[in-house]
Amino acid sequence: MSPRRVVLRMALASLRFRAAASLATFVAILVGCSLLIACGGLFETALTLDAQPQRLAAAPVVVGGSAGFKLPDEESQVVPYSERAGVPADQLTRLAGVPGVDQVVPDVSFPAVLVTAAGPQAGGDALAGHGWESAALAPYTLASGTPPQNAGQVVLDEASAAGVQVGAQVAIAVDGAQPRDFVVTGIAHSDVSGPALFFSAGDVQQFATHPGTVDLAGVFPAPGVDADDLAGRLAEQVPGLTVLTGADRGSAEFPGIEAAQLPLILLAGVFGGMVLVVMALVVSATISLTVRQRQQELALLRATGATPKQVHRMVLSETMVVAVLAAIAGVFLGRFVGTRIFAITTEDGVLPPQLEFSQGIIAFAGGLVLALGISFAAAWFAALPAARSRPLQALAEASIPSAKVNEVRKFGAKIFAGFTVLLAVATLFLPVDIASAACGPAVLTGSIAVALIGPELMAYVATRFGPLIRRVGGRDATLAVINSRTRAVAFAAVLTPITLATAVALGNVYAETTQQHAIVGAYAEQLQADAVVDSGTGAVSADLVRAVQQVPGVGTVSPLVTSQGWIEEPYDGNGSDPGRLLGVDAGDTSVLATPVTSGTLRDLTGDTVALPEDIADDLDLKLGDTITMRLGDGGQAHVRIVALLDSPSGYPSIVLPAALLAQHTTSGVASRLLVRAADGQDASAVVSAVTAATHNWPGVVVGDSDTLTESFAASADVEAMIHYLLAVLAIAYAAIAAVNTLAVAVLSRRREFGVQRLAGAGRRQVRSMLMIEGGILAVLGIVLGTVISLFTMVPMAISSGTIVPVGPIWVFFAVIAAVFVIVWPVTALSARLAMRRSPIEAVSLPGQ
Repeated sequence: MSPRRVVLRMALASLRFRAAASLATFVAILVGCSLLIACGGLFETALTLDAQPQRLAAAPVVVGGSAGFKLPDEESQVVPYSERAGVPADQLTRLAGVPGVDQVVPDVSFPAVLVTAAGPQAGGDALAGHGWESAALAPYTLASGTPPQNAGQVVLDEASAAGVQVGAQVAIAVDGAQPRDFVVTGIAHSDVSGPALFFSAGDVQQFATHPGTVDLAGVFPAPGVDADDLAGRLAEQVPGLTVLTGADRGSAEFPGIEAAQLPLILLAGVFGGMVLVVMALVVSATISLTVRQRQQELALLRATGATPKQVHRMVLSETMVVAVLAAIAGVFLGRFVGTRIFAITTEDGVLPPQLEFSQGIIAFAGGLVLALGISFAAAWFAALPAARSRPLQALAEASIPSAKVNEVRKFGAKIFAGFTVLLAVATLFLPVDIASAACGPAVLTGSIAVALIGPELMAYVATRFGPLIRRVGGRDATLAVINSRTRAVAFAAVLTPITLATAVALGNVYAETTQQHAIVGAYAEQLQADAVVDSGTGAVSADLVRAVQQVPGVGTVSPLVTSQGWIEEPYDGNGSDPGRLLGVDAGDTSVLATPVTSGTLRDLTGDTVALPEDIADDLDLKLGDTITMRLGDGGQAHVRIVALLDSPSGYPSIVLPAALLAQHTTSGVASRLLVRAADGQDASAVVSAVTAATHNWPGVVVGDSDTLTESFAASADVEAMIHYLLAVLAIAYAAIAAVNTLAVAVLSRRREFGVQRLAGAGRRQVRSMLMIEGGILAVLGIVLGTVISLFTMVPMAISSGTIVPVGPIWVFFAVIAAVFVIVWPVTALSARLAMRRSPIEAVSLPGQ
């Protein structure tokens, strides 16, 4: 039999007698592989952005507006617009003239909500109003009645028409106006979820919020014409539009699909990188611990004639057998984990619910290759010391393993510690909205540094604080301190995941809460209002504005519009990060709280803009200059600078007239009003008066000044969900690893426990010793993890202007509790299992 086969058979035979260690390695690789495959699925979803169309399902080809803003300083990069880009109405004729086109069906959407005695209809898109012509795109078919022909007529979908008969009158609020009565001429059937209200052509022309454009167009090929071929001709002969087929059509129907690409890439990229590092640390610690526990066995193999290469190959073979089985199981678990992560993000509003999760061969193959590669590298390096040492030296090291780490590991620890400091310092000089991307990896580099020098840290703590531990823990602590020092290598393998979990938990959570506090505060401080009026129907009408303006004590009433865009000329160079745009109206008492350094907001009407002073300085602009802006729907606006603002550092907002900005949003209207009390008027009295004046408006909700902060906080919470999800998954993985390594470390000491019991120690004394050892590990892991997390939290706080990290204190205590919940119960259970045998039987077992 060849030496290779002998080594493989020995490796397989060894696995049968090392169930605990093999199981620990199996679980670590299984979970890591499944998380990597889940990340691959998220990344693949970001690339494909598949969303099956519903209201456009019958149209083989869908044409929308421009795909996005082509960056002037890039050759080909196009950034998706934050709003829906419409199709100019005159382009419909050109589309219809392309050879192979049978029919072009335009679709116009506008805010329309059915109002019942219970209030506005809930659920679905607020832009539920359409022309009957676009019903063919779903298709909607009349279950009863006839299409709307005249003004004041409507066709309802079956869900909206529950309990309503043809010929009845229903109240509908269009464009945020007071509900008016429409006659139901028909009820339409389709498989589309969400309400749809179909109006006559005359009403559509009156209600449309974007005159001269249609939201999109469905193109039906002539008989025998392939949809993909026709799409290619349309894109070639009518340039500047987006032509979609297949699942891509969903991005035209659901505008949030394109905007989901960046959060998905962020989620997949950041989480994937974190999992890679965590998995490398966890698998390395687990495999190193199992190899260290076999040092005596491997030394005996060397002493009986085995070559270093054979020993190394045997350890590698054992690990890879377990790794392959774990990776195969991880393929099945990865599908479930990826689906659950994606479902959580869609349920919490981070991603649009219409987006479909894609997880193909690339995601599975990538996860397998990375998991097996990390396992191979970890086993290869872990087996080196045992394979290279001399037999007699290895036997001595097996009895009392040295806590001293070699110079290579010390140098590596210094390098990663330096990276940790460098990342923390670099964060101080970055804009706060991207600072977290720089300081976030500091928890990983710091944890790697601890993992490399862990044995020496463990031995130092046991030596330096041993007297204190003995005074606190009593006589049972004496042996615990000795074990912590002599078994520093094995304990360091447990210390690594505990430190990692603590650092990731505290660093991610408090950095995120600090950043969100700064963001919410900065945005809320840019606006000031005594009352905030939410329409409840998705739109604010001119009638509602007038009704609020007529309330006694009201000074200024301003619609609030938010969007994103770029300064195109002169180009601001923001690249893929568009600037934040606010739309407000000037008044006697401004709703804009940002100080004006020059100019006046009273001139903010028509084609004008108020620019943050920092942006103006960077672009060498001054009052009176005219700039060209590319707004959220792709439209251009040539605006004159009428004011310069002292905007918050890191959170500048370009301010435009509300009417101008609203024209370039998907809905075309504002959905909220900001109200300032007149001079000398009590704010709470104004809130009460506005509430009373608008109680007859269905769905209208009036809040005080805190409503703005709560609104911004809710939006920020949705974005923060990504970071919290990353933290929870990484912590869970590290916790599993801590349980694995701790259980293996305790179970491998059965012989030691047997000797102690033969020497007179009772089970309780052994358990007490182990609990003190676990306490030392837990406290040291918490301290190291907290110190590492400070390199993320403190720079984030300083960058945000708060100096001290902001967040709930209970998170810190919860992390401490979680560490002890992980360490002590596992230690107690493992000790119980390790002492099931009699002392005589335990002493005869192999082990250290």
